[in-house]
Amino acid sequence: MNDDATAVKTSNWNVPNALTTLRILAVPFFAWALLADGGDNPTLRWVAFVIFVLAMITDKIDGDLARKHNLITDFGKIADPIADKAVTGMALIGLSIVGDVWWWVTIIVLLREWSVTLLRLSVLKKIVIPADELGKIKTTVQAVALGGLLLPLPHGSAHGGAFGDALVWEILFYAFQVCLAVAVALTMWSGAQFFHGVWKQRASLRS
Repeated sequence: MNDDATAVKTSNWNVPNALTTLRILAVPFFAWALLADGGDNPTLRWVAFVIFVLAMITDKIDGDLARKHNLITDFGKIADPIADKAVTGMALIGLSIVGDVWWWVTIIVLLREWSVTLLRLSVLKKIVIPADELGKIKTTVQAVALGGLLLPLPHGSAHGGAFGDALVWEILFYAFQVCLAVAVALTMWSGAQFFHGVWKQRASLRS
C-alpha cells in the first residue's frame, strides 16, 4: 500500500491534527497578549512568549507523531504550514506594530514565507517538496530570534521596568535582533533554493 492510499484512509481525528488546530486557535490569544497596552505590559509579553514557545514545541511534536505513526492526512498537509505561518506571521506583525522589528523585515519575510507555502500547496499532488536542511536551520534561527524579541527586554525607552535597566538586557535585545537578521538572510537563501528546486522538478516532469 502506498503512502497516498494510507493518507486517504487515515482519519483526520488524530493527535497531530488536534495540535495543529490548537496552534491556529491560539493565534488570536497570542496577538492579544503581545499587543495589549501597546506591547508594554511585561506580564502579557511573557504570556505571548509562552504561547509562542508552546506553538513551536507542538509544531515539532505533531510532525514527529504524524511521521512515526503514519498519521499524515490531507488536512494536516494543508493546516500545518498554515498554522506555522500564522504564528510566526503574527509574531512578526505584532513586533512591528509595537516597534521592536522593522516593518521592511516583516514584509520581506512574510512575502517569502507565504509565497513558498502557497506554491507548496498548489503543487502538493504533483511534486514532492521535502523540507531541506537549510529550511530547518532557518526555522530554528527564526524561532529563537522571534522568541527572544517577544520578551519584555528593555531597550532605549521601551519596557524599562521589565527586568530593570541593566545594560545586559539591552545588549541581549540587540543580540536577538542580529539573530533575526541572520534568519532573514537564511529565509531569502532557502527561498531561492526552494523556487529553484520546484523549477527543476517541473522541468523534469515536462521532459
